[in-house]
Amino acid sequence: MSETIEDLVLRLARERGAGKTICPTEAAKAAAQQRGEEDWQGRLPAVKAAAVRLAKRGGVAIYRKGKPVDPEDFKGVYRIGLPDAAS
Repeated sequence: MSETIEDLVLRLARERGAGKTICPTEAAKAAAQQRGEEDWQGRLPAVKAAAVRLAKRGGVAIYRKGKPVDPEDFKGVYRIGLPDAAS
């Protein structure tokens, strides 16, 4: 049974560890691979949506230029990581 994209994003962020982030493409590629698909780019919107849902619940943080951003109000290149314990 395949992980949900939310579970996958959370697992990858936890595996990377505190203070480090993953690129959304890593999660998209892993999700596509789990399903035996080659089109990982088609998974990017689902990865972003999953990251936003997780960030709203505090499971991950979305970072731009190394700083956490509002999950409901960001554009452009971003990364996903565990929330900063000091936040």
